[in-house]
This record gives sequence, C-alpha cells and structure tokens, in this order.
Amino acid sequence: MQEFFEKYAFGVCNRLGEKFKIPTSSIRLFFIYSSFLTFGSPVILYLALAFIMNFRKVLRRRHNTLWYY
Repeated sequence: MQEFFEKYAFGVCNRLGEKFKIPTSSIRLFFIYSSFLTFGSPVILYLALAFIMNFRKVLRRRHNTLWYY
C-alpha cells in the first residue's frame, strides 16, 4: 500500500523524511491533522512541494543528456 501511495502522491513525504531524518508516517500524519485543523491549507503546501520536486527532476534530466547545448 505504501509503494502505491508514494508512487501516486509525488513522494513528498518520503523525500522530506529522508532529508530531515524523520519517519515518513509522522510527516503524513502531520499533513493529515494540519489539513483538518486549518481547513486544507497544507494541501497547497504539499502540492507546491510536489511541483518543485518534479521541476527539479526535469531540470536534472535535461542537464544530463548527451545533446545538451
């Protein structure tokens, strides 16, 4: 189940857990509880982090190609 969720949920919680050495489940619980308490505003933060992570991945791919000018 966790692999399915990480594959389709951008891997934001997993990445934050690795970076700050915090269990991924704690980060997920933080996003869930804070979303209920603040009426969904952490969802915007989550999506912004997902966009930044994806954008960085695209930039890394582009710079590692053989035909980069």
